[in-house]
Amino acid sequence: MATIRYLSRIEFEFGAIGLLPDLLTELGVEQPMLVTDPGVVAAGLVERAGTMRAAFLETPGNPTEDAVLAALEVYRAGGCDGLVALGGGSSIDLAKGVGLLASHAGSLSDFGVLAVSPKAIGPIAPVVAVPTTAGTGAEVGRAASITLRDGRKAACVSPMLIPKAVICDPELTLSLPPRMTAATGMDALSHGIESFVSTRVNPPAAAIALDCVARAGAWLVRAVEDGADREARWQMMMAALEGGMTFQKGLGAVHAASHPLGAFGLHHGTLNAVLLPAVLRFNADHAAEGYDRLAKAVGADDLADWVEGLNRRLDLPTGLREMGVAETDLPALAADAAADHLSETNPRPATAADYEAILRTAMG
Repeated sequence: MATIRYLSRIEFEFGAIGLLPDLLTELGVEQPMLVTDPGVVAAGLVERAGTMRAAFLETPGNPTEDAVLAALEVYRAGGCDGLVALGGGSSIDLAKGVGLLASHAGSLSDFGVLAVSPKAIGPIAPVVAVPTTAGTGAEVGRAASITLRDGRKAACVSPMLIPKAVICDPELTLSLPPRMTAATGMDALSHGIESFVSTRVNPPAAAIALDCVARAGAWLVRAVEDGADREARWQMMMAALEGGMTFQKGLGAVHAASHPLGAFGLHHGTLNAVLLPAVLRFNADHAAEGYDRLAKAVGADDLADWVEGLNRRLDLPTGLREMGVAETDLPALAADAAADHLSETNPRPATAADYEAILRTAMG
């Protein structure tokens, strides 16, 4: 049986940030709290969101349980009744975590998919997502990934976590630096690739995934080379949105391996870019038809070779070793990857030993 849901209200265009006050009014949010990060503050984008009841401006690069709890204190002290997440996937996931704990008793670990008996997630405080990067897809994602105090990654997953409304304004990405444009763009590309060949049946999501890959393949380099290119920015924000719209089809080994590495503070999109060629080769015999279609969509003969070449062109790291990962870290990382829920939809079943081999290949 195929279960298909789509998804949230999305306003997409240059200048769409101007719709935020009306959206909040429609949602009945009178006392919103802004959730963002220091990079967005430094870029001067906070003022674009308008007046908020309260603000949490210290979202870390990978959202943590401590940061969620600190933001929750600000939310409660301000008497807030909804959240505006302005930033990348970290700010959006953190806002989802605050909305969850503001509405439910318990800790984040209680609601994670790997909990012994995960608590059900009901309606949460409303979240409006305003992405300032083009990559994570968190603005339409039903998951919040938070690093717990013990170092584990809690993936809280529920349709209730999908933001109530989304504002995709490509103008907010014009100041994004080239390296971050490249890394977040590769994140979007990895979403399209992995969801297209996942084991779940969802033809609408597969069609969107194929368009995501073709769009990112055509426009990412141009967006990196000229951040002021408005057409490239529009196209990459659409590719990112499409990548998020495919999540319900499932992802795979790239994300399963990336999640435990994220606990080291490493950037998620960069990790996906580095891991992708090794996973593509690992899966090759189990996803040959899908990979052939994806290769044709980007005008390539071999998908893994094309991704490696794209990483070089974007000046991304050549391997995990360059990112500071040590050989001694790999066995524990591999065990965590094999236990990650996203491994279940990888086209080729992968054991901890398989993940260790993938990670060794990706070391560079």
